[in-house]
Amino acid sequence: MTGQCPNPATLPAGSSPTGESTTLRLLAVAINYRTPELVLNCVESLEGELDPGQDRVVVVDNASGDGSADKIEAAISARGWDRWVRLIRSQVNGGFSAGNNLGMQSADAEFYLLINSDAIVRRGAIASLLHAMHHRTDAGIISPRLEWPDGTPQMSCFRNRTPGSEMLAAASTGPLTKLMRAFNVREVAMPIPDGPIEPAWTSFACVLIRRTMLEQIGPMDERYFMYLEDNDYCRRARRAGWTILHWPAARVVHLRHGLTDSARERRPNFYYSSRARYFARHYGIAGLWLANLLWMAGRAVSLLREAVGNKNPHTCKAEWRDIWTNWPRPMKNPAGRGVLVDRPDETVQTPAITGGTKL
Repeated sequence: MTGQCPNPATLPAGSSPTGESTTLRLLAVAINYRTPELVLNCVESLEGELDPGQDRVVVVDNASGDGSADKIEAAISARGWDRWVRLIRSQVNGGFSAGNNLGMQSADAEFYLLINSDAIVRRGAIASLLHAMHHRTDAGIISPRLEWPDGTPQMSCFRNRTPGSEMLAAASTGPLTKLMRAFNVREVAMPIPDGPIEPAWTSFACVLIRRTMLEQIGPMDERYFMYLEDNDYCRRARRAGWTILHWPAARVVHLRHGLTDSARERRPNFYYSSRARYFARHYGIAGLWLANLLWMAGRAVSLLREAVGNKNPHTCKAEWRDIWTNWPRPMKNPAGRGVLVDRPDETVQTPAITGGTKL
């Protein structure tokens, strides 16, 4: 292994930087950013679940700069994984979308498994996801059940974020949530299902993606550094006629590494940059402003409840100000990030907000 990856765009179709010329059944992509132990545990969980004759794993190091890429490369060799695992060193930390795109572009496969470094695959999960893919040819993206190490399920299926759902999130008030259902305004999180469902979008902590869908709609938008790229990509898939399928028979542990102890800690700037881009892309500039104004209205409700003493604060620190991040130019490309070729659906629309518009 060289540790450096040739530009995947220069490779012929059906080829990989290792010289493989046949189409793989499955390529798993995991991103490392200074979490070598988590990455190795994740890859280890895939051992025995993949067929080295037709499956591969690629670990994309997002310019960690801490020596963790060297540790992973050494471990791949020491554990005898060279045949089916390799490392790609990205020269920049382009974020979640860019790292996964780089991994998927590195080899031709029928299916691509995107998996977080803090995920552990349960026995039989990959076979179950592949079974679902072969039997549900309408599905472009399939997600497993995410759970804690003790087996407790996590929420991983969602409705689309809308301007109206921003108000419900900021208010966090049961009566208002129930009232707004009459106007088709729902909270984003869906109840944890026992069987297969077709959510609007699903967590990309672990998903299986069909190659034919990827070829149709293109890669993930790299201008989402992190957060909301999964909601965005699922919307693009559904708009192209593909089904998003949640398949809880496949189970994957998600450790949720890196979350702060307090849900009220201030979120990073790139979260709000992604939020602005998402709302502007799918609802227009006016939709972004409406989302912010409705969030403020919802926050007024929760502040009132806090003032009378029957509710604890739940919003993040400085969120009332941070939601206005990039509001003048929400679609601008972040400095230093990869640029995707614009597609027709990139045009920012400014629709009229009417009573018939879903919030």
